[in-house]
Formats: sequence, C-alpha cells, structure tokens
Amino acid sequence: MKKSFVVLVLFSFVLYSGCATIFQGSSDTIRLSSEPSEAKILLNGHEVGKTPQTVKLNRGEEYYLEFVKEGYEKMGIKLDYSVGAGWVVLDFLAGLVGLIIDAATGNWNDYDLESYKANLTPLIE
Repeated sequence: MKKSFVVLVLFSFVLYSGCATIFQGSSDTIRLSSEPSEAKILLNGHEVGKTPQTVKLNRGEEYYLEFVKEGYEKMGIKLDYSVGAGWVVLDFLAGLVGLIIDAATGNWNDYDLESYKANLTPLIE
C-alpha cells in the first residue's frame, strides 16, 4: 500500500511539473564583480548593491545590468538567455503537461553566463 502511494505521488509530481521546473527551479544565481570593486550595480535601473555581489534572477526574463563608479565610465550589459534543448526533449518524452509548464514558466531557459566581471575604464579629464 505504501509503495503504490509513493509511486502515485512521484508519478503525479512528474506528470504535473516540467522537467526543468523540477530539476533546476525557476531562478539562476549570477556572480557579479568589477575592477575596481565597489561599483554600484543597477538591475533594470534599480540599485541592488555593490560589487562583488550575487544576484538571483528569474529564468526567462530580460535584465539589463549597469555598473557605475565615480571617476569611471558606466558599463552596461544585457543578460541573454537561451532555451535548453535537453529540457525540451525531456519534457516531450515525459508528456505534454511538462512541456506546457516549462514553456509557460520559462524555467527551461538558462542565462548565457554564470558570472560577469566589469572592467571599468577611468574617465579622462
């Protein structure tokens, strides 16, 4: 009885969740640093701290990072993501429900980098 209940719960979990949602969650953590350090980090125009710092970002959303430090040129980067083809194949094999869930949530997306270092250029006066 217990064994069939456990199997039923696990089967339901897999059936009603996408593979990427189950195995990697809905966010990525990206390490940010700069040379020199202590640069302000702006995420979509909102300050989130100073370098070095880690930020947690929702998968499938677009972000623009800016690094700002007095006496240095501002540096910006658009964070790009791509669909993990392996997740699409696994979702297809596991069933249509998982495919729909991962597509709707964007959890099968991965950011193209895990860390970023901004090398800031001094302003010429």
